[in-house]
Order: sequence, then C-alpha cells, then structure tokens
Amino acid sequence: MLTEMPPDWRSCLARRTRRLILPALAALLCACTGGSSPSWRLTDVRGHLPDLRFHLTDGNGQAVSGETYRGRLAMLYFGYTHCPDVCPLTLSHLHLVMEKLGPLASNVRILFVSVDPARDTPAVMHEYAAAFDPRVVGLTGGESEIAAVAKRYRVAFTRGPTLAGGGYEVNHSSGIYIFDARGRARLLGTPGDSVDDIVHDLRILIAMEKDS
Repeated sequence: MLTEMPPDWRSCLARRTRRLILPALAALLCACTGGSSPSWRLTDVRGHLPDLRFHLTDGNGQAVSGETYRGRLAMLYFGYTHCPDVCPLTLSHLHLVMEKLGPLASNVRILFVSVDPARDTPAVMHEYAAAFDPRVVGLTGGESEIAAVAKRYRVAFTRGPTLAGGGYEVNHSSGIYIFDARGRARLLGTPGDSVDDIVHDLRILIAMEKDS
C-alpha cells in the first residue's frame, strides 16, 4: 500500500539529500585537491607568472641565474641605488619582514635587481644591498639582460630627463614577486602590504615547503 507523500515532499527530499551528499562531496574534493587553499593575504599568482629565471651578475661580480637561488624562497624586487624614496623604503620594509620571521628568515632571500645598470655596478649594488640586510642580494647586468628579466615579469621602467646636477631618476613599477624554493611564482605583494601580511604568507610557504 502506497503511503501518501506530503505536499512538500520534493523540498524535504532535497534538503535531506543536501545533508547527506554535500558533506561527502566536500570531503572528496578536499581529498583530491589536498585540502582548502591557504588564506593568502597577498595576491596569489600561481600559474599566472613564469618561474624564477634570469642571467645576471651579483655583487661579487659572479654570473648567477635563477637556479642559483633554488632551495630558498625568493622575494624579487626591481629598483636602483639612486632611488630617492620608494626603493630604500621598500628594502627597509623587507628588512623588518626578515627580522620578524626570526630563524625562518634563513629560508628566504631578497633579490634586488637594478633597473639602472649604467650606474649600478656590482660593487655599488653589493654595498647598497648590505646596508639594508645581509640577506639582500644585489643583482645587475647589461642593459639587454635587465630588459629581458624585466619583460619576463612585466616590470616597466623608464629613465627620466637629466637633472641639473647631471643625474636622473628611473621610474619603475614596484611589485614584490615571491617565489617558492623550486622557483615557482606564488605571490605578488607591494610596498603597501604590511609587514604582518607578508610574514603571514611567507610562513605558510615555508611550512608548505617542509611538508612537501
């Protein structure tokens, strides 16, 4: 004998189905993806920017490449030593990040790439970088090498007019590109991001490296 179904049986069945099936689906998705995505505070650029790759010269005059810095997280920033404000402020900001990381900072390097190779020789870059933090690596190179790495990461820079004293400024974008220990682009920050936010995301990346 068939039992008469209540008038709203379809909605009752739908609610029961959601209660029974959706949790199982959620568990299946987590198993397939390795869990929920990290709660990044910076911009997640995984899959949208290329791996860390370049051929430049470090402060000791040695030829280096992106592979040289594998095994540690890298924060890549473009600027120049005669920059009047943004560059020194940003490098000071990143120094505070390294200080707040404490012992974890040994897992991170700051790669400071010059967009003014005419004035930024390896020796100049070495002295300038060391003034901010011992973990800042100053990188320079020929004009074509600088242009190639800037183009790779969509960094814009232009030399301004010659000033009265013979100097000049270089206008440049100021993104902070963060790569994991395998050289994969993971996050994009700005000098406006707080020390706490950058440290938060670096700690997650370092933990992910240890778990992989």
